[in-house]
Amino acid sequence: MTEKTEYTIGIDIGTTSTKAVLFDAAGKVAATANEGYPLYTPTPSVAEQDPEEIFAAVVSSVGQAVRKAGVPPERIRFVSCSSAMHSVIPVDASGKPLMRCITWADNRSAAWSRRLRDEMGGLELYLRTGTPVHPMSPVAKLLWLRHDKPDIFERAAKFVSVKEYVLARLFGRYVVDYSIASATGLFNLSRLDWDEEALSIAGVTPDRLSELVPTTYTLRGIRDANSAAEMGLLPSTPFVVGASDGVLSNLGLDAIDPGVVAVTIGTSGAIRTVIDEPATDRKGRYFCYALTEDKWVVGGPVNNGGVIFRWVRDEFAASETETAKRLGISPYDVLTRIAERVRPGADGLLFHPYLTGERAPLWNPDARGSFFGLTLHHQKEHMIRAVLEGVVYNLYTVMLAMQETTGVPKRIKATGGFARSPLWRQMMADIFNQSVVVPESYESSCLGAVVLGMKAFGEADAFARVRGMVGTTHEHFPNPEAAGIYRELLPIFVRVSRQLEEEYESIAKFQQKLFSAEA
Repeated sequence: MTEKTEYTIGIDIGTTSTKAVLFDAAGKVAATANEGYPLYTPTPSVAEQDPEEIFAAVVSSVGQAVRKAGVPPERIRFVSCSSAMHSVIPVDASGKPLMRCITWADNRSAAWSRRLRDEMGGLELYLRTGTPVHPMSPVAKLLWLRHDKPDIFERAAKFVSVKEYVLARLFGRYVVDYSIASATGLFNLSRLDWDEEALSIAGVTPDRLSELVPTTYTLRGIRDANSAAEMGLLPSTPFVVGASDGVLSNLGLDAIDPGVVAVTIGTSGAIRTVIDEPATDRKGRYFCYALTEDKWVVGGPVNNGGVIFRWVRDEFAASETETAKRLGISPYDVLTRIAERVRPGADGLLFHPYLTGERAPLWNPDARGSFFGLTLHHQKEHMIRAVLEGVVYNLYTVMLAMQETTGVPKRIKATGGFARSPLWRQMMADIFNQSVVVPESYESSCLGAVVLGMKAFGEADAFARVRGMVGTTHEHFPNPEAAGIYRELLPIFVRVSRQLEEEYESIAKFQQKLFSAEA
């Protein structure tokens, strides 16, 4: 470490953990730390976090990263923040949470979401705010709180996201960046302000929400010296408010030029591209969220990514998993080797991966998974391959909706746990019929936060510089024969999910009745 070296920190407050990454001036990772916390799911419809556990994880992860690198606090130029979207915490006048944080995955507002869509002008609300009508949306969560938890709703002085809560604990101010605000269903995209009709539907006034600020807005003066010390920072270390994890992932992957699409498959998944003006879809199939005042991200999140592969591992492949353990290799590597034995298209077996309902493109919490085309010819390896293909098929259908606005992609950049699998990377290239590039950096949201911070600190070329920070590890090109097979199967995949829409609702009601009786 030279005398003049400066470092920056990107933090990403996620659904089950917070990650802090310390970067040097060239964008190289100097140290990382990750602090986990539980996602509380006492029933299938509840998904909550403890705000105190998250705040402690932020402080701890930053401190661990700084200590690992041995960087003195005066060398930390700034900290910049990324976080998951759609969270809601009701807090009282003293800032104390009145309940656990309601996360994006919480489905208790499903009935109110349907009413919002069917009876309360949900589509028009989406067209103004860019947030699809779904239980994940804070406007639906506020409707649920207002009508089903009126005591908490009335006692709440403010309704804030998890990032707003953490920053308020550190700086004593409630601020929300345009990016997180644009994922609430309460924010007017064209005016960069709260939408009056949305607030009326939710039953809140602007004073019960945080102050709106640009994503490059900077906070200074950590009020709790102990927290600053635990993080290895000076109380004067500036914090850039930053943006949401999804839009920052695009930035951190250098997927911000026209026609460049980012695809992420972790536990869940998403596909996104950057545009220069906000845009929405008359069918409500994709989101539109802010990155900066003049950069917007359109795309769709899917519930069912790597979580489906884990389900296959646990329910289909117990013996293979045991074999992998004995050999000291990943059970996922064993499963992909099994899937490789099967031809593209799994000999006509399709899998709809809606085991946890689905967001884009269906926006239907009642959607359920299914195999279609199953015959006596099909064996376990066909089912494994069909599951992997089904996850990518679903992401491709989101891209089809997006490209009506953004055009056919020129390039796809892929990241997340799946990107470590050569089979899945090639499968994506074949199904999308596009070349797929895997960037070298896996810290996309944290790197994106830091690049946004560089812009906040006056570096006009910050977005251009990210290209040199990312690098490339793999590039896959479509196999024409496989791509042709997928072109035949994809329309069938789409038609089946559309034709099952009423049946999804029926089977979901049956399952809910069954689970309620057993509870």
